[in-house]
Amino acid sequence: MGTFHQNKGELHGITVIVDTTGPEIFVGRCDDMDDRGIFLHDVDLHRDGEGGRSKDDYVKRASRFGVFKKYDHLMIPRERIASVRRLGEIA
Repeated sequence: MGTFHQNKGELHGITVIVDTTGPEIFVGRCDDMDDRGIFLHDVDLHRDGEGGRSKDDYVKRASRFGVFKKYDHLMIPRERIASVRRLGEIA
């Protein structure tokens, strides 16, 4: 059914995984996405290899147990975004 906020994208309010072209991957609640990038709330950040986990390992764990917020809000610039997926789509 979705949320009813004008001028917000289809991912508004959805927890998403934002993989970057670098070693970072983010999980947070999407506020909006535009030409500048994606704006997230309640964001966790993982760097590939941190804690002995790859990005993929981190995503699998996040999909099972959730994440701990490290940032209230973050804007990830479009040029750093490799992909955006819904966390709920991860099996």
